[in-house]
Amino acid sequence: MTYPQFFDNIPKIKLQDDLAQLLGAFEDGFIEYSYLDSVKSAGHSCPTVLGAYLMVLEGLKALHENEIPKRGNILIEFKESQTTGVAGVIGSVMTNITGSTTTNGFKGLAGKYDRNHLMNFEKNIDGASVRFTRLDTQKSVDVFYDASSISAHSDMNFLMQKSVQGSATKEERIEFGKLWQQRVEDISNNIEKVIKVKS
Repeated sequence: MTYPQFFDNIPKIKLQDDLAQLLGAFEDGFIEYSYLDSVKSAGHSCPTVLGAYLMVLEGLKALHENEIPKRGNILIEFKESQTTGVAGVIGSVMTNITGSTTTNGFKGLAGKYDRNHLMNFEKNIDGASVRFTRLDTQKSVDVFYDASSISAHSDMNFLMQKSVQGSATKEERIEFGKLWQQRVEDISNNIEKVIKVKS
């Protein structure tokens, strides 16, 4: 499998999952997620998928500091509805990492490990992209993601239009993909610029 190598330079997210430990999936329940894992799940790499990944990365870092976050112990809230813009896409990426779901997740064992009702939409969160809350301490952080300051190459929109319309040559389609991922890489190199966390 060949993919842009900058995927490997994006920091990984490490969590501990009691359910994974119970069922023998991972030793002590420790799971490490990479941006590549999110790309595989989403089926593509774009500023939205990257943004969702980075919001989890930075949000959990702020919530847990030196602790390892516990999967299934994180409430995620959005201001938008699930069908507005890319909120649903972002939610899907976050579900894969955190286990938090609306009502379609794992229902638990003997009253434990329920992953439902841990992701909610249309909440009043003062304009933040997403709010993360630890269920054990009730500590919350608001995470803002805005990649508009990271410009795309001047040829990207033109090549995208030709590629989508089916009029691009093979070389132009390849070039479009490279330019698209170049912007994703540029965003990944400016985490502190595109992500803001407010306690």
